[in-house]
Amino acid sequence: MAITHINAVIKNPVIPGKSMIRRFLVDSGAVYSVMPESDLKKLGIKPTDKQGFSLANGEVIEKEVGNALFKYKGKIRSSPVVFGNKNIYLLGAVTLESLGVILDPINRELKRIPSRCWPVSRSLKTKREMMTKITGAEPAIGATTDEKP
Repeated sequence: MAITHINAVIKNPVIPGKSMIRRFLVDSGAVYSVMPESDLKKLGIKPTDKQGFSLANGEVIEKEVGNALFKYKGKIRSSPVVFGNKNIYLLGAVTLESLGVILDPINRELKRIPSRCWPVSRSLKTKREMMTKITGAEPAIGATTDEKP
């Protein structure tokens, strides 16, 4: 199986002038992106949380998580980033979605996610009204649609 790497710019969201370019392995099976703790500290990115992660071998580890700006093909988006071990650069699903790209598993390249935004009128007050407007049919009785969109 082929693997996919990309070069991306990583910036500190508080001090965007601090940045670095790194080569990432695209791992659409990983939720968050991972970078070495040393690189994140050089950028001045601070952890905001600690979280448990399940590894492929079943082991559960706890790592610090912060936020970074990722730039790829001119688009800059914020995303969580895990404070990882030396030489580990993974681009996870949350970052991919934030950047509006998806991994094409056949051609092993990143492609733009097709835009499928549903315009929602400000006059819609509930999910039930929104679904009725979109589908043209009332949601099933008992469906939980009473929350505001």
